[in-house]
Amino acid sequence: MPKIIFAFLCLTLTTLISAHFTFAETWTPDQGDGTYQNPIIFADYSDPDIVKVGDDFFMTASSFNSVPALPILHSKDLVNWKLVNYAVRQFPDNHFDKPQHGNGVWAPSFRFHEGWYYIYWGDPDRGIFRVKTQNPFGEWETPTQVSKAFGNIDSCPLWDDDGKVYLVHAFANSRAGVKSIIQVAEMTVDGAELTPNKQVVFMGYDKHTTIEGPKFIKRNGYYYIFAPGGGVPTGWQTILRSKNVWGPYEDKIVLAQGSTDINGPHQGGYVELDNGEGWFVHFQERQPYGRIVHLQPVDWIDDWPVMGDDKDGDGCGEPYLQHAKPSLPQQPLSIPEVGDEFDGESLSLAWQWQANPYPGWFNLDQGEGQLRLKAVYPQEPHLNLWTVPQILLQKLPAPAFTSETKFDPSQLLPGERGGLVMMGMKYAVVAVERGSSGKLTLKYKHCLDAMGHQPEIEQNSIELPSDTSSIIVKCVMESGGLCQFEWSSYGATFQSFDTPFQAVEGRWIGAKVGIFAEKNRALGEQGWIDFDYFRIE
Repeated sequence: MPKIIFAFLCLTLTTLISAHFTFAETWTPDQGDGTYQNPIIFADYSDPDIVKVGDDFFMTASSFNSVPALPILHSKDLVNWKLVNYAVRQFPDNHFDKPQHGNGVWAPSFRFHEGWYYIYWGDPDRGIFRVKTQNPFGEWETPTQVSKAFGNIDSCPLWDDDGKVYLVHAFANSRAGVKSIIQVAEMTVDGAELTPNKQVVFMGYDKHTTIEGPKFIKRNGYYYIFAPGGGVPTGWQTILRSKNVWGPYEDKIVLAQGSTDINGPHQGGYVELDNGEGWFVHFQERQPYGRIVHLQPVDWIDDWPVMGDDKDGDGCGEPYLQHAKPSLPQQPLSIPEVGDEFDGESLSLAWQWQANPYPGWFNLDQGEGQLRLKAVYPQEPHLNLWTVPQILLQKLPAPAFTSETKFDPSQLLPGERGGLVMMGMKYAVVAVERGSSGKLTLKYKHCLDAMGHQPEIEQNSIELPSDTSSIIVKCVMESGGLCQFEWSSYGATFQSFDTPFQAVEGRWIGAKVGIFAEKNRALGEQGWIDFDYFRIE
C-alpha cells in the first residue's frame, strides 16, 4: 500500500472508529486514486435497494429471519458505506419469536416521498408490509400491513405525477404456486392499502423465468420495472418499459455476466445524480459469504438503461470489477462496522439475533467492558442451534479474515454451554460446557445438517480446570470459506483443532459468525458467560 494512501487510511480510521467496534481492513472498495473495486460491500446485504435524498444515499436489504431487521446503510459517494440503523429493531408480534430461516423480510424497496422515507417488503407467508420515518437515522414507525396475501413478495411503490400511487410485486412459487409474473396494483393515496384495481402486466415464462424483485420508477414519460430474471446464481437484469402503467411492457436484458466472474448480476436499485449520472447497485451470490453488493454505472440510450461495460454495443453490459468513482465529493474510507469491544452503551449494529431478542438474554452492565450472555433455554427441545433464537451473529465481512473472542465460562451451571459458532445450514461450534459433575470441557463440534435437525458431532474434547475464567477462541477463515478453529487459555500459545470446517451458507443468507450461551433445561437457576470482546481482523 502506498505511504500516502496508508497515511490517509490511518487518519480516516482515527476519526471514524467508535470505541466499541473494530474496523476490518480486509476489504476496502475505495482504491484512493479516484476508482473503486467491486464489490463495494463484501458482506451479505441481499436484494439491495437505494434512495437519494439531497446529498445523502441510503440503502436497505433483505434480512429474512434476522433481528433487528431491514438494515439502514448511509453513504455520501455510493462507495463508502456505513451501517447506521435498522428500520425494525424488534417485530411487535410473536411470529418472529422463533427463528424463521428463509422466511420473513424479502426484497425490500426504499423510497422517499414528500418528506417521508418508506420501506416496503413482502413476507411470503403473511403479505406486504411497510415502515416509514422522517429521520432514517432515528426511530421508524411500527410495521403496518399493506396487504394480507400468501405468496406476494418483492414489492415496490410508485407515486405518479397525477397523485395516484401504485405498487408492483412478484409471486413466490413456493407459496402462490406461480412465478415469473409481475403484477401492478393501485394503492390508496397514502400508500397504506391496496385497492381492488390490479393487473398482471408481465409474464416471463418464455424468456425470463423466475422474474422477480421488481423496482418501479418513472423517467422521461416511461414506466420502468427493473426486474431480475433467471434465478439468483445465474440470472440477469431485465428492464420492462411502457408508456402506460398497466402496460403492455417491452422487455430487454441490460446486464449479464458476460465474460466476467460476476455470476447472476441482478436485483438492486437505481439512483441518478444531480449531474445526470446513473448508478445501479446489485448483488452477486458468492457463497458461503452470501449476496455481496456491487455498483455499476448506467448510461441511457434510446430511453433504455445500459448497465456496466457494454463492450459490443448491443445494449447489454457486463459488470465492472473496477471503475471510476461517481462524480461526488471525496469521502473518508468507510465500511459497515464489524466486531464489538462491548464497552459502549449498546451492542454494535453489526449484531443480529436469529429471532426477536429479549432483555433477559444479555446485559452490558459489568463495568469492565463485557457482554454478559445468559444461558437461555430456547423454549423447546432441540438437537442443534438451528431453532435457538438467542444466537448473536455477524455477517462475514471479507474473503479471508480472523474472528476472535475472549470469554469467562466460570459461571456456567451444569447443563449449560457457550462460545463461538460459524453458523449456516452446516455449522461448527467451539463451546465450553459444564457437565453434571461440575467439570468444564471445551468441545469442538460439527453439525452437518442443521436445517434437517441432525445432532452435532463431536470432533475434539478438552477437559479444563473447573474454575477456568479465561478462554480465547478464534476462527481463521481462508478465501473460499475453509475455517481453522484455535483456542488458548489465559493467553497461552494457541492450539489448533485437528479438523478444519468448510463454512456453508444459511437459508437464503450467507454464513454468519458469532457467539451464544444456552442451557439444556427449562427450569432451575441460570448461569452466564462474560465476553470481553469479539474481534474481526
